[in-house]
Amino acid sequence: MFAVAACVSVVIVMMPLFMLWLSLREAHPIEPVSAYSFLHFAEVFGDPFILKVLANTFQFSIISLAVGLFFGVPTAWLVERTDLPGKPAVMTLMTIGLLMPGFAAAMGWLFMLHPRIGIVNRWLMDTFALSDAPFNIASITGMGWVMGLSLAPLAFIMTAAVLRALDPALEESAHMSGAGFFNVMRKVTLPLAWPGILAAGIYIFTIGFAAFDVPAIIGWSNKIYTFSTYLLLQLSAAEGLPRYGAVSALSMVVIFISGMLIWWYSRLQANAHRYQVVTGKGYRPRTVALGRKVWLAWGFLGAYFTFSKLLPLLVIIWASLLPYFRYPSAAAFKTVSLRQFQNIQWDMTLDGIINTGILMVLTPTLTLAIAVCFSWVVLRSKIPGRIGFDFIAFLPHAIPNIVFGLAAMLFMLFVLQRFVPIHGTIWILLLVFVIARLSYATRMTNATFMQIHKELEEAATMSGVGTGIIIWKVIIPLLGPTLIYAWLWMALLTYRELTLAVVLSTRDNLTLPVVVWNAWFAGGFGSAAALTLILMSMMVPLVALYWWLVRKTGLRQA
Repeated sequence: MFAVAACVSVVIVMMPLFMLWLSLREAHPIEPVSAYSFLHFAEVFGDPFILKVLANTFQFSIISLAVGLFFGVPTAWLVERTDLPGKPAVMTLMTIGLLMPGFAAAMGWLFMLHPRIGIVNRWLMDTFALSDAPFNIASITGMGWVMGLSLAPLAFIMTAAVLRALDPALEESAHMSGAGFFNVMRKVTLPLAWPGILAAGIYIFTIGFAAFDVPAIIGWSNKIYTFSTYLLLQLSAAEGLPRYGAVSALSMVVIFISGMLIWWYSRLQANAHRYQVVTGKGYRPRTVALGRKVWLAWGFLGAYFTFSKLLPLLVIIWASLLPYFRYPSAAAFKTVSLRQFQNIQWDMTLDGIINTGILMVLTPTLTLAIAVCFSWVVLRSKIPGRIGFDFIAFLPHAIPNIVFGLAAMLFMLFVLQRFVPIHGTIWILLLVFVIARLSYATRMTNATFMQIHKELEEAATMSGVGTGIIIWKVIIPLLGPTLIYAWLWMALLTYRELTLAVVLSTRDNLTLPVVVWNAWFAGGFGSAAALTLILMSMMVPLVALYWWLVRKTGLRQA
């Protein structure tokens, strides 16, 4: 157990250290000798274009956060604090909404609000004789809107638990003092829930800062770059060698920013006890009666689900049925066919499906096996400094996925290629996917380990059973529901993963999301739409199995 945790810890720590080494090395990695300095950091902070990219990234993240909280927090309040009918349906749709690929929503919105071909823009321009498109999704604001809609389910999940735990007696006291609904919300409910909302906001901002799929689909062709798309642009430079030094220096800057945000998040979590209002005495969970306002609540929820899921999906279906994208009309309907599905490069697509299937099976399996080893070392062993293993397991969460993928690619390419030649194969994808998901897996296994009393293991030890048998016969069965739930969730996340895959992909290790990205990037918008429908339809059985398990076991995504 310790050997597995130690080996994986070395690999995790080596990634950011290697990026730091590259950022300080003046020469190209292939050159044997080099001086070391802060030259690349000076290049980063002295380049107006890079500073513009960082400014775009901050603006994009803030807009994404605002939109995500605008839809996520009120939805959490309606589900947890009111008598809204149909709560299970809302919770189902919000949870499953996390699994819809961001690039699919981005494609749908681009087809709707592109300034030249967007359906909505064309209709408004034709109807009101407008010379210019009234909306332009190909902007930082538009990208932030789409990303925020994708992040709203995460805001919902993270704030629902906070709102669920608030003692309604405090709000009732305010009402008895004559305070109106909005005053109670402003002076009682929101201040008590603020630490949880702020923590969710920091977490969401961190994800938005490193997002790739939405900025790539909407911004790339319009030369609007954020941090992640700029990194990939520099790695795929058409002229000259890739700027590994500048890319590494910029990555270290972003790692520092992400690390500070995660530290702030952990501090908020550590101080959460100051806002604990639920006690064993007198706590009575009550709900607010919506009355006639229930229609207003369902109007709000209906608008969100329409904007975030229904409209993008319908537009993608429309795009997949046309020889080229055009405004709906009688003439357009005459051209509807399945030709785009026939134009798909099926040999490449089948390779992507096979590779994706392999990763879906192996990634959660290996990740959870390693997570059990980490949890055992941290919570059951007496090794000095064992808490450091928990910090290392959480480290990948503080490093943006695209940076981690870039670090793995460069480390394998320039350091281990001679000894472990897995660059360009599916195995480097597996390695990085496992490390990237380890933070989530250890949170799940740690939480369940804490609920298993040591007496069970001590009784087995007294019977002469070894550690391996104890884990297999005692711990694993007790961890079973959690492991199955986490396995399915990580399998679904692996299926839709684009960021890590696009950084590490070659012709030999394509995944299905990368096949979609390649089709889109090559200008095959109809083929990309058709592939997206195939990708999403193949998710349906797994999503159904996942939700059946959640309903049966009572587990919820934390």
